[in-house]
Amino acid sequence: MAAFCRGRHRWKKINCLHIFSRKLTGKYDYDMLVIGGGSGGLACSKEAAQLGQKVAVLDYVEPSAKGTKWGLGGTCVNVGCIPKKLMHQAALLGTAVKDAQKYGWQIPGTITHDWATMAEAVQNHVKSLNWGHRVQLQDKKVKYMNLKGSLVDEHTVRGLNKAGKETILTAKNIVIATGGRPKYPTNIPGAVEHGITSDDIFWLKKSPGKTYCSLNKLLHILGVVVEIFVMFEFGCPPFLFVQQMAGLVTDYMEAYGTRFAWKSVPNRVDKLPSGALQVTWTNTQTGGEHKDTFDCVLWAVGRAPETKALGLDKLGIQLNKETGKIIVGADESASVPNIYAFGDIGEGRPELTPTAIKAGKLLARRLAGQSAELMNYDNVPTTVFTPLEYSCVGLSEEEAEKRHGKDRIEVYHAFYKPLEFTVAERDASQCYIKVVCERGGNGKILGLHFTGPNAGEVAQGFAMSFQCGATYSHLVQTVGIHPTCAEEVVKVHITKRSGLDATVTGC
Repeated sequence: MAAFCRGRHRWKKINCLHIFSRKLTGKYDYDMLVIGGGSGGLACSKEAAQLGQKVAVLDYVEPSAKGTKWGLGGTCVNVGCIPKKLMHQAALLGTAVKDAQKYGWQIPGTITHDWATMAEAVQNHVKSLNWGHRVQLQDKKVKYMNLKGSLVDEHTVRGLNKAGKETILTAKNIVIATGGRPKYPTNIPGAVEHGITSDDIFWLKKSPGKTYCSLNKLLHILGVVVEIFVMFEFGCPPFLFVQQMAGLVTDYMEAYGTRFAWKSVPNRVDKLPSGALQVTWTNTQTGGEHKDTFDCVLWAVGRAPETKALGLDKLGIQLNKETGKIIVGADESASVPNIYAFGDIGEGRPELTPTAIKAGKLLARRLAGQSAELMNYDNVPTTVFTPLEYSCVGLSEEEAEKRHGKDRIEVYHAFYKPLEFTVAERDASQCYIKVVCERGGNGKILGLHFTGPNAGEVAQGFAMSFQCGATYSHLVQTVGIHPTCAEEVVKVHITKRSGLDATVTGC
């Protein structure tokens, strides 16, 4: 056994004996070992510990191509939801200051924004969350190890620290929750050398300046000139799920200064002697090559699952060859016994923090023998925190048509004007609501879509009604809170089929 391990895996003899001893005795170091210290992994580990399991979490952040690194908490805490929402709030405050003058506030001087002050405040908050997660794990008796984990077999994990020192750990069950990282377009010369991703943007100490953003995900950058290059032939950011809603959001952004270059494919990025970055691109619609200079190039071309360094192929764990994600069952089990995966690396799972947290807790309860409940991935609400927020829950109009047929769905919609936009004289032509229902009977609600202020707060409340089988009849019987944007949802009565003007004109 020792010779086999040393020859095949180049491990120390003592590690092989550790594994061999475990196989003979049937004893493990832990009941559950979680690889990945993001929101899902942390939730799963803490829940399992609360239920009496002996649990360890391995988490290791590989620095980005630009050298950016961070602490415990995963994408959401460090380079995702939390810094994104705080910077979004900073942008909203900038708009509010401008609106305030219409409401009588006297604001002397020119309104300016200091990126460094904002960045320091946001980064300090993130660091406090990193520390808080470590304290929570300690309080819950979860062993935290700053190790990069990979699988040896269905019960064994090899951990490496920053210095390359190896630790072998065994567990009854191994849970993979490593999430994903941003991708670079490696086929574009200069992309990696001169560009950054969302792993870096939130940790910049100074403003990125004039920014080129090539996207598969839309990112509004505060206080800088932004040009967004959309590379898709259908000319619409696909992550927004519904092309009509995406069009409203991008129209709003264009009206407030963000420039979009549709169907534009970058060819190369060069650093000029001045330090500026020259981007060369081709417009696939009009043809011809174009060039411009920028202070920053931000790649937002999607994410890849963090599975390549886990040694999954050696165990025969099935992956989706196209996405690289782990194929999992309804109970989050991988194709090899005693190994589970959930969150962003699970094939077909929403890449959303709350779904990973809930799925992780439910998995912990099942593995502890306390429950048989499975995660329900239907009707998960979400919001895109673009300058005009977009939230949705349930099916898009397109997906509803595909599943039920165009003649068997009814779409109610309305264009409305938030009261807070009136005195400020802000354009509200992109504020819109769409409710997709079954046609006939009580009209079961299949999907709800909303663009406007506080979209996430609006969708969160209505999301619960989906769990109760809400119908259009329920919706119109609900009394709205006046004056709010949310009340416009319960007032929708114009159908797309009718062709009537859907603009709200009064109470």
